[in-house]
Amino acid sequence: MYVLGVETSCDETSVSIVKDGKEVLSNEVLSQIDIHKEYGGVVPEIASREHIKGITFVFDKAIRDAGIGFDDIDLIAVTEGPGLIGSLLIGVNAAKTISLNYHIPIIGVHHITGHIYASNIENDMQFPLIALVVSGGHTELILMKEHFSFEKLGETQDDAVGEAYDKVARVLGLPYPGGPVVDKLSRQGIDKYHFPRPMIDTDDFNFSFSGLKSHVINLHHNMIQRNEHINAPDFCRSFQEAVTDVLVRKTIKAKEKYEVKQIVVAGGVAANSGLREKMRSSIQDIPVYFPKMAYCTDNAAMIAVAGYFKYLKQKKYDDLMLNGSSRLKMDEGEL
Repeated sequence: MYVLGVETSCDETSVSIVKDGKEVLSNEVLSQIDIHKEYGGVVPEIASREHIKGITFVFDKAIRDAGIGFDDIDLIAVTEGPGLIGSLLIGVNAAKTISLNYHIPIIGVHHITGHIYASNIENDMQFPLIALVVSGGHTELILMKEHFSFEKLGETQDDAVGEAYDKVARVLGLPYPGGPVVDKLSRQGIDKYHFPRPMIDTDDFNFSFSGLKSHVINLHHNMIQRNEHINAPDFCRSFQEAVTDVLVRKTIKAKEKYEVKQIVVAGGVAANSGLREKMRSSIQDIPVYFPKMAYCTDNAAMIAVAGYFKYLKQKKYDDLMLNGSSRLKMDEGEL
């Protein structure tokens, strides 16, 4: 079964062809990072225009790289939300156009389920499993007892972890996107400041990072006021140690309570080297899987894989009334 995936939820224009939910035949990603660096973050209007400029190119390139034609496609899977509404609509409408023109069934996919299913490309899912979703907009622990069955155990009560990384980076004067830069600098520093670990010992599985972010910002401001030297690597290391301690501790607690067979870490922050090392060294009794770097950030291969398994589970398609939703919830789109 050949699935064409389309992903345009933020600032990557991506189209992919995946065979049987596993074999990636092509995965074309047109990134806008260099464009948005000038503004220190993603500008929605610019992102939408860039999607319009690039969408035809990535469709053509993905089809050519896969070595098949549109007539060979069995299913189109497209991100329907959440994300920037202007960006989402470009991907959804492009997918519906291909669906109508070539008479290919279409199915909408929740962006977060795509991140979770990115792990299945290289490692088969074994249930029950815990998925830790960590990205610029999401921090969630999700229990899966079977394919396309999602139970949210906990989530951030304020900032997502990726958002906190970017804000700390901005305060330190580091370039956008801040997460990879903070991660790189942290390897040169020490945990000198011992920042607080918010909600690390609570009984639930929720997270909070706004207080930690504010603590880092306030310390930075006070040190400047006192004309003290600021060692950016030490700041980054202390911040990263605090964040990863919380993420790992909560994941271990969920693992033990639900007796799962596997841990999956998904989303852009899954590329973080400190998180990868700490998670793997702390959990050794069951497998801990991270997608390879190309599948951590937004891409259409993960959407194609999720769409494949969603169809197998639900045995139904969407119609051409499918639309984008900037605040789509997993229980609305998937359960």
